[in-house]
Amino acid sequence: MANLEAYQEYQRIEDFEEDSPPGEEDLLVHVPEGLKDSWHHIKNLDNFFTRIYHFHQKNGFACMMLSEFFELVQFLFVVTFTTFLVNCVEYDVLFANRAVNHTGPGQNPLDRNKVTLPDAILPSQQCTQRIQENSWIIFLLIMAAIFWIYRLVKVFCNVLSYWEIRQFYIKALKIQMDELCNFTWQEVQDRLISLQREQQMCIHKKELTELDIYHRILRFKNYMVAMINKSLLPVQLQLPLLGNVVFLTQGLKYNFELILFWGPGSLFQNKWNLHPKYKRNGNRLELAQQLSRVILLMGLANLLLCPFILVWQVLYAFFSYTEVIRREPGSLGARRWSLYGHLYLRHFNELDHELHGRLGRGYKPTSKYMNSFTSPLLTVLAKNVAFFSGSVLAVLIALTVYDEDVLTVQHILTAITVLGVVITITRSFIPDEHMVWCPEQLLQCMLAHIHYMPDHWRGSANKSETRDEVAQLFQYKAVFILEELLSPIVTPFILIFLLRNKSLEIIDFFRNFTVEVVGVGDICSFAQMDIRRHGNPTWMSAGQTEASVYQQAENGKTELSLMHFTIKNPRWQPPQESSVFISQLKEKVQHDAQSGPSTQLLLSEAPLCTSLQSNESATGPDNLLASVLAHPILTASGLQGRDHHFIPPSTAASAAASVLASLSASQLPHTSRSRLPSSIHPESTMYRSDRTIIDSMSNSESRSRSHALYSEFASAEMSLHAIYMHELHQQNFHPQRSSGQWQSAVQMRDLHTNTGLQAHRGLGSSMSMPTVVHLGGWEEEEEEEDEDDQEINSGSTPKQGTRSSC
Repeated sequence: MANLEAYQEYQRIEDFEEDSPPGEEDLLVHVPEGLKDSWHHIKNLDNFFTRIYHFHQKNGFACMMLSEFFELVQFLFVVTFTTFLVNCVEYDVLFANRAVNHTGPGQNPLDRNKVTLPDAILPSQQCTQRIQENSWIIFLLIMAAIFWIYRLVKVFCNVLSYWEIRQFYIKALKIQMDELCNFTWQEVQDRLISLQREQQMCIHKKELTELDIYHRILRFKNYMVAMINKSLLPVQLQLPLLGNVVFLTQGLKYNFELILFWGPGSLFQNKWNLHPKYKRNGNRLELAQQLSRVILLMGLANLLLCPFILVWQVLYAFFSYTEVIRREPGSLGARRWSLYGHLYLRHFNELDHELHGRLGRGYKPTSKYMNSFTSPLLTVLAKNVAFFSGSVLAVLIALTVYDEDVLTVQHILTAITVLGVVITITRSFIPDEHMVWCPEQLLQCMLAHIHYMPDHWRGSANKSETRDEVAQLFQYKAVFILEELLSPIVTPFILIFLLRNKSLEIIDFFRNFTVEVVGVGDICSFAQMDIRRHGNPTWMSAGQTEASVYQQAENGKTELSLMHFTIKNPRWQPPQESSVFISQLKEKVQHDAQSGPSTQLLLSEAPLCTSLQSNESATGPDNLLASVLAHPILTASGLQGRDHHFIPPSTAASAAASVLASLSASQLPHTSRSRLPSSIHPESTMYRSDRTIIDSMSNSESRSRSHALYSEFASAEMSLHAIYMHELHQQNFHPQRSSGQWQSAVQMRDLHTNTGLQAHRGLGSSMSMPTVVHLGGWEEEEEEEDEDDQEINSGSTPKQGTRSSC
């Protein structure tokens, strides 16, 4: 009996496929008392950690299940309502093509010919008969019913699995559901790591790290990011008139994942292991042919299902966007980050909420950059179309105000609606006459948040080619809707005729860039953020990397991803090679900070710099970032500081280094007030209010407010690192171009003043400066200035097509 009780404290590990290391299938694991639930040796840690993350991000069990329920109801409504509209409405009566005579007792003679809604709806028996006589409708309803039942079973399984996750949060992580919104993901992750020490969720690692959890959640997404980075995906199309087009939709991405990761015939034998045959080099041609056949079959399946998917896409888009377009026609002209943009700009090991927050902060500067490009010819056409449409609309509105019976005239209401939509659309093509055109400065502001841009964008921000490439990442909402509608038609042809040609490249990619990590399984080697294996010498990895050109990540993604993960997870201990890179970067920052402007000076100029970027509601970190971005502009233009002395010229790299050195010394926001350097003391201009919040946070404010502020500072720190590393990369990659642009900026300053010229030249000659923004358009003809002064003084409208340039 005693032996039985002792044995009950242990639970034998069953056969859990390949998640257990070889030779440990019969290992006995001790389960502490009170934790004898199903959370020791999780069978599939990928799904488990992913469900934990989604549970946190979607605000708990109730919100998730309510969303699942309404998705079922929404699908049922779309199918039922569409069937009703097709078979149960008499449109001849509805459109008054057939007269209706109401002769009931007590009927007003004036209303005998008035059409009511019940008149246009067929009786239920007649409606049912119409449906039964149409075999095509019956077939579609059967297909919809099968899909709905599949979704219902899936929702039922999600209810069971997420109820288990709910219990895990309450019992294991000690987080109650009403407190879940007060916990950040980093706090949940810390509790997961602590729980691993108490009970072995993963048996072949005593302790989990933050990187292990990220690898489990983002295993397949890291592969997708790496394939985008190496230009293996997506397939680019060369179309007449449109040129190079990047086509990537949700449907096409779903097919990529189905083929590569978890579908029948995919490269992975389970969720965490690549099939061994894809790791060997001997039969790569045979495997490429096999993958080509899988892609062909998937393309044919998409072609067969194309009509059904297309009908659903059209119906869903119609019910989703019609009311929005009627209410806000200009919403189609709004922009959104494309799916390709999400993958191209994503760091390795960056969770969804981190990516969305970063791109959300970059939305405004990117919108300003894209809006700075206007077509003069299109502007002239838009102004005249808006004038003619507005004139007709004004007359119709005046007539309806005079006599409302005008609305009863046929097509009058339709004409008013169409004219309103036309005016709204045309006005979106008319630029703001007070707009200041600063493409290089806007591109730098955009870079601070998106962290990635090709080298050829630098110095070419005012070119249409750069604008078109940014548009691939930041597309119109109308383009997004159109691409999703065309996706069922285009996807089969991309799979059959284009993706199959890359089968051998895909096989080589997975063989060359897959590594096995103990306790995690097979992952993309780029996700290790290994500087030695995937670093780029032009991104401060010189002397540390052994990577060939094929092995190097493009656009500094390895280095930037490493810095991003380190900042977001400050308790993570990086491996030796990564630690050396981070240490050398910090030393470089400290060295460059000595020759840069003081942080005190940057903070004193923060309000002016913020106004230059039109950031009206900026927080402390935003103000600091704005001052770093705009400080080279102020120094190059000859503007005076607060002390009415000219500021020594500097670049964004030196300004960022100064602030990063101060942040590194202060360890914001965890240090006390006494440890802050004088340059960012709480009594300084920018930090007075924010630092007070930080110091009093533990006593008067909630924990969520404290973590939100810390997250803002961490994001600002990463933005500064992105600016600094891009500037250093430009020095290494284009030293002459950087120097030439700096000299031109100093020459522009000579247009305004000669004060301190020798000192500035001495400083400029002793420093290697990266790119700064050109301030074009300052030198104007005297005749044009006089004409502008006369126009402004007389209150007349400025000349058509003119805009300011910074």
